[in-house]
Amino acid sequence: MNTNDYIEGRNPVIEALKSGREIEKIFIEDGNKTGSINEIKKLAKSRGIIIQYVHKNKLNQISSTNSHQGVIAISSSHTYKNIEDVFALAKRRSEDPFIIILDEIKDPHNLGSIMRTAECVGAHGIIIPKRRSVGLTSTVAKTSAGAIEYMPVVKVSNIANTIDVLKEEGVWIYGADMAGSADYYNTNLTGPIGIVIGSEGNGIGRLVKEKCDELVKIPIKGKVSSLNASVAASIIMYDVNRQRGLKK
Repeated sequence: MNTNDYIEGRNPVIEALKSGREIEKIFIEDGNKTGSINEIKKLAKSRGIIIQYVHKNKLNQISSTNSHQGVIAISSSHTYKNIEDVFALAKRRSEDPFIIILDEIKDPHNLGSIMRTAECVGAHGIIIPKRRSVGLTSTVAKTSAGAIEYMPVVKVSNIANTIDVLKEEGVWIYGADMAGSADYYNTNLTGPIGIVIGSEGNGIGRLVKEKCDELVKIPIKGKVSSLNASVAASIIMYDVNRQRGLKK
């Protein structure tokens, strides 16, 4: 991660929180509960920002100023959108909504790559969870090759609940999973759809998987049992693009 993503020291972090700046996460030294740290915790809680307690050595490792005062915040490299923005973009294009839902993708290179492909195929937005997920860091921005400027990214508290909201708007949810009942290319991927891609190690979580209308799989003939998350996402996204093209 680029050091420009880091805000170090108590007062800088407090001012960043008060200004409304997008903050991904705040690292606070274990056991540090005095003075302005309490104000930071209160401000972070009011904005729903994750606090992670870490050993002082962790802060020393990532600090570039050597004056972190027991607190370092990770800022966003871009502004998040909301679900309404995603639907509005689809409406402006006179297209059925095409949404990518990422369940705990932690690698910034994967998120950046998925964002780049999503923009190329004409998807209308990407949804990520607040917790256990990489956010819009400078590494993501760089890997996206500029797509971050055009692709709406929505950060939500609960992916499963958000899927319910999408379903109410008529979006059909497909989950990419090796236990899928059908190959992705034999599945009708036209109409308003959301594609769920799971985390690099564990795939789609149980609750999210249960919310999917259908699970689809990518056939694998080799000895390796799974694909990189961004590769799997790209394969399915491009078939959505292909099928939509055939429908015209």
